[in-house]
Amino acid sequence: MRAVQITSLDGPEAVGVAEVEVPDSAGKVLIEVKAAGVAFPDVLQTRGQYQFKPDLPFVPGSEVAGLVLEAPEDSEFAPGDRVAALSFLGGFAEQVAVDEQFVLPLPESVAFDKGASVIFNYGTAYFALIERGHLQPGESVLVHGAAGGIGTAAIQTAKAFGAGRVVAVVSTDAKGEVAVAAGADEYLLADGFRDKLGEKVDLVVDPVGGDRFTDSLRSLKEDGRLLVIGFTGGSIPEVKVNRLLLNNTTVVGVGWGAYALSRQGHIRMEWDALLPHLASGALDPVISSSRPLDGVTDALLEIDERRATGKVLLVP
Repeated sequence: MRAVQITSLDGPEAVGVAEVEVPDSAGKVLIEVKAAGVAFPDVLQTRGQYQFKPDLPFVPGSEVAGLVLEAPEDSEFAPGDRVAALSFLGGFAEQVAVDEQFVLPLPESVAFDKGASVIFNYGTAYFALIERGHLQPGESVLVHGAAGGIGTAAIQTAKAFGAGRVVAVVSTDAKGEVAVAAGADEYLLADGFRDKLGEKVDLVVDPVGGDRFTDSLRSLKEDGRLLVIGFTGGSIPEVKVNRLLLNNTTVVGVGWGAYALSRQGHIRMEWDALLPHLASGALDPVISSSRPLDGVTDALLEIDERRATGKVLLVP
């Protein structure tokens, strides 16, 4: 079968496509991949900068959607079933074998490209807003990096679970339009966003970090929560904790992956919570681009250069 291979740690430009053996599916669910999500960790893996460092050569790709080809006899899945799955490795290929605990039922109403765009981004958004942030109906939410995969997922998840006002913070007007199309009530440009915000918010979703962090704290109402998801802005901010005392605000760490993966059934619990909203269309992943496997370098660079507005996909 055809698959993307990382054969050296020289970055996205060095990644190629090769003929490889079909994966061993003993005890696993074998999936015909219809779409695979590309994420920032995949970019890091091309340079050996991710914490998980497989031996070279290897097939990257952690998030897929497709059709079951084979499943163990006692499985809840059967050949022909539509599924989404976390493969962790091997997803950028025509077929992938996945442990059943990380295989999830995909409704007929959800296209494969959308199905491959859910688990990482919407799982993170759900974990941040609902499990860690304790979002309450009617509360207001500000989302940084709001045109990206995490950002658009956070906008839609907030709305689906009862948020009132949702404000997007973006770097350009074009990205602002993407965020509003995803469901944000309004957008603000990142430069000077606090001065334009008006009424303060209950929660801030921050996958960016950097020098806007202090203004995010100042944007919170009393009892507000700042959800720290990542640092795509490059620098890791520091908190002057006296600012937390002034309005009884809280800075909350959101480390979805290690938490969810270490708890049996947690990802399925989140999936089941998201599923009705996926089926209804309230959660509708924004697709930035879809490319064949041969376009993997361009897909990785789109993320690396921060040009993605939504999910980047490979379609074998």
